[in-house]
Amino acid sequence: MKKLFYILVYLIPFIGYSQSENKIFNEANTFYKENNFERAIGLYLSIEEQGLESAELFFNLGNSYYKQNKVAPAIYYYEKALKLNPNHKDALINIEFAKRMKIDVIEEMPTTFLQKFSKNVIQKLTFDSWAILAVIASFLASILFLLYHFSNSSRKKLVYFNFTIFFVFALIITMFFAFNSYDIDKKNRPAIIFSTKVEIKNAPTLASDEVFELHEGTKVQVLDELEDWKKIKIADGKEGWIASTHLKEI
Repeated sequence: MKKLFYILVYLIPFIGYSQSENKIFNEANTFYKENNFERAIGLYLSIEEQGLESAELFFNLGNSYYKQNKVAPAIYYYEKALKLNPNHKDALINIEFAKRMKIDVIEEMPTTFLQKFSKNVIQKLTFDSWAILAVIASFLASILFLLYHFSNSSRKKLVYFNFTIFFVFALIITMFFAFNSYDIDKKNRPAIIFSTKVEIKNAPTLASDEVFELHEGTKVQVLDELEDWKKIKIADGKEGWIASTHLKEI
């Protein structure tokens, strides 16, 4: 429970960003530590408005909104941090605390073995990370093949050959995971409900019937859109239409 009241803030600078942006980030951290969350949020958002992204920036924004008991933006920015870094331990912990402030309790549909494998293995790394691993595997396989080809020792040839096969296999697997991760990320359109309460319709019109209602902080998947309406799906499989103003895509 201690983590609930003391949420970590990163004090490291943005690597690769300008000195000015690092200064703003550090000033925002100072305001956060002084419990001046409005000023901290304003500075963090000014960095985001410049088109700059980092898991630390979004994590700190999530913390700032959480401290103000603003469930929707807190979850939204924790999700954005996890999108950039799925293994961000503090974001994974803090988002669970934020979710406890939600009203909606939605039971997830049962998942298949392949879906669980995808979530627990493939989606643990981003497309870029899998691509980097594929390049490394390709490089090592090439070096080992050259060592195998030019080696005069039959014993060393056997070792080099076996390791070459291993890294070729690793290359195939990481490439498959990279393309799979890219395909998932391309189709994945998560969003967070920002309105206190909103009616989900069975058609993209105000006059259509309500099928269910959602509250702020609930995560949904965007399936389609038509003018100012978006078709969404929630974790239990229910689908419906919502006005675009009620949610923000991650």
